[in-house]
Amino acid sequence: MLRLAFRTLRLRKGGFIGTFIAVFFGALIVASCGGLMETGIRGNAEPQRLAAAPILVTGAQTFALPKKDPASLDADDKRKFEDARLPERVRLDSGLASRIRSVSGVSDVVGEVSFPLAVGGRSALGHAWDSAVLTPYALAAGTAPAAGEVVVEPATGLKPGDSVEVAARGKTETFRVAGVAGAPRPMTQAAVFFSGADAARLSGYPGKADVIGVFTKPGTDVEAVRESVAKVAGGATVLSGIDRGVAEFPEADSSGSNLIVIAAVSGGLSVMVAMFVVASTLSLSTQQRSRELALMRAIGTTPRQLRRMVLGEALAIGLLATALAAFLGPLLGEWLFGQLVENGVVPGVLRFYQGWLPAVVGAGAAMLAVFIAAFVAGRRAGKIRPTEALAEAAVTRRWLTPMRVVLAVLCFGGGTALAIVTVAVMTGPVAASTAGPAVILWALGVAMITPGVAKVMTAILQWPMRLLGGIDARLAVLNTRAGIVRAAGAVTPIMLAVGIATANIYLQTTQQELANQAFTEDVRADAVIGSVAGGLSPDLVEQVQAVPGVAGASEYVTSNVFIEAPYDSSDEGRPAIGLTAAGASATIDTKVTGGSLEALTGATVALPDVYAKDFNLGVGDTLSLRLGDGTPADVKVVAVTSQRAGFESLLFPADLLAPHTTAGLAQQLLVRATPDVDAAALTERLREATAGQPVSVGDRDALVAAHSKDQAVGAWVNYLLVGMIIAYTVISVANTLVMATVRRRREFGLQRLTGSTRAQVLRMAGFEGGLVALIGIVLGTVVSAGAIVPFCLVAADSLLPMGSPLIYLTIIGLAAVLALVATLVPAWAATRGPAVDAATSGSD
Repeated sequence: MLRLAFRTLRLRKGGFIGTFIAVFFGALIVASCGGLMETGIRGNAEPQRLAAAPILVTGAQTFALPKKDPASLDADDKRKFEDARLPERVRLDSGLASRIRSVSGVSDVVGEVSFPLAVGGRSALGHAWDSAVLTPYALAAGTAPAAGEVVVEPATGLKPGDSVEVAARGKTETFRVAGVAGAPRPMTQAAVFFSGADAARLSGYPGKADVIGVFTKPGTDVEAVRESVAKVAGGATVLSGIDRGVAEFPEADSSGSNLIVIAAVSGGLSVMVAMFVVASTLSLSTQQRSRELALMRAIGTTPRQLRRMVLGEALAIGLLATALAAFLGPLLGEWLFGQLVENGVVPGVLRFYQGWLPAVVGAGAAMLAVFIAAFVAGRRAGKIRPTEALAEAAVTRRWLTPMRVVLAVLCFGGGTALAIVTVAVMTGPVAASTAGPAVILWALGVAMITPGVAKVMTAILQWPMRLLGGIDARLAVLNTRAGIVRAAGAVTPIMLAVGIATANIYLQTTQQELANQAFTEDVRADAVIGSVAGGLSPDLVEQVQAVPGVAGASEYVTSNVFIEAPYDSSDEGRPAIGLTAAGASATIDTKVTGGSLEALTGATVALPDVYAKDFNLGVGDTLSLRLGDGTPADVKVVAVTSQRAGFESLLFPADLLAPHTTAGLAQQLLVRATPDVDAAALTERLREATAGQPVSVGDRDALVAAHSKDQAVGAWVNYLLVGMIIAYTVISVANTLVMATVRRRREFGLQRLTGSTRAQVLRMAGFEGGLVALIGIVLGTVVSAGAIVPFCLVAADSLLPMGSPLIYLTIIGLAAVLALVATLVPAWAATRGPAVDAATSGSD
């Protein structure tokens, strides 16, 4: 039977091509997502500035977070921990270098400190000249820098003896160029070198090092030395080989974790969609051969032989499709990765990987879909009765099986449970974590019973169709009802495309709009001062407060903190904002329900009321936490605030939070105008007051636009990956409809012989395509509503999502146009020749 399967494939090119397309694109998307996941898991970046040191020591960016409240554990309980990632760079004590130097096999140890600055209008990183050997940089002209001097790169165009202004830590100083040095390889970030004393002063972290580079003696085993260094490095992270890039570019590690989530969600969604698309295509192909299979039964073929033949055909097609997808998967994966880099989602230093494993996983997922679909189709083929060979066309009428019933009940039950959890348990935008998966369950449930639902909807829509289209529409309705299983094969991918696209896009636009609303409501500032070189000077607040027309000014610092006591299980930390007590009330519109923001000085915190309730804390109580760089702190609650649900942040003094961020200083200063001064006048006065300082001054619109831009990055990721899946379902819709229409060439020929004109046949086909599109759009809309409505009720207190109605109109418009084109074009091709030739020919 397998030999027969291979021989018959070339005689059924339509079914072969249709199944091939469905399997190929499914495997291609899964393989490309696999490449993104491998890239995220590896999280590798090539070291550049630190490439010469074979071993690098950096601060541990994770800490052990208990999975359970330590206070609730008995003495016999074993604590379990998980790694929580710190959002800010963890710096090392420079004294660690002397301990590492004593390790056997170590020839030299060099501490590295980096800090942002601007020189000649260009952004760069400052370093101590001692760390130039870590690249290594070599002097092309001049000498090493002394106090008040710098060494620059050739690209600056400066030469020894020139003077240059350097802006760092909110201030501008003039330095003499002592030398020009070049690197042996291209650098992502420009470098400026200072004397050790100047670098320590400008970095703001004297006695600290970002990274410690370790050089080994010739002939020494690097890995053995690394293990010895790790023993004396305490909790620090010791890296060698390609892993060293994370020490130089810590954002590559965190971006890798985000990439894993993106690839897992998109790949998993793609697998589920591919399962249904491939199953639908194979079922349609088998159904169209029912008369042929019945003839085989009539001549003595057993059900088992038929099943083996169908399975063999499907696996042969699947192997060809997955082999091609495995070859092209890396190309699509690399293109997707490039788009993520270009739009700022992941850093450009992250190295893309696409090994053999993603290709195998993509091929395996696709072949699993093929096997399951072919197994089901083969079972149906084996049940065909020989007497059906006497019929002109076999019409599949039985579609509801016990397995479909069970799966439908489970999916609808799961979707309902998620909807209840979304409404009853979740608050704010976090409700999307349960609303998102709900759309998949609703879609799978509807897909299980699509033939029955499509039949009911066809019965409902037949009267409007007949009124609009007359006899042609009536024939379209009759054909659809007669071939309802065939029609359901086209309805399902349309439903998936409309449902997934509508739900995911509107969930994203609603979250984005809610975030923008929360930001604009909370921030009352009329102007914002931003840093252009590593942060704002701490004394800028007092300078701005003295400007005429300023009602209040406050530093604005953002980070995340981890609450340790009372116990908090969040492994992502809690959002934290640093403010200046004197100007906090004037620049933010947070409602205070207890205490006062003016008391926000020293080791204090203003706690959102939802946290105060959860942790049973009030004004005067103490909170133990870890700041963004892992530094422990005990803070006193001096205020309780009421904030929008889902957007709560702990409020700290800026001078407490800022030193424990990567930059070390506030990056923004919020300014509020007095009632008698408009925003434009305030902005102009601020520009005059800060002239000559390394800052930028913008109005409120600039502040809101910057926040919206940050939100748009996350939204763009969702749009790209959802768009890729939708593109697959769109291809599947066209594929299914073309297969279904092309196979009806003989039917169209007989219809023309009975008196119908070619135009009437095409109009009938158009009404059929429109009916299929309408059913798919309605079902897709219902499916998306199952996710959108619960989310919007919780997050926005509304039944409708936030976002332009044009989004929905575009989605359903594309679905309708696609269905009509995919029906009418093959119908036009199938009716081109003489009717008698079509009526007497085969249908493939």
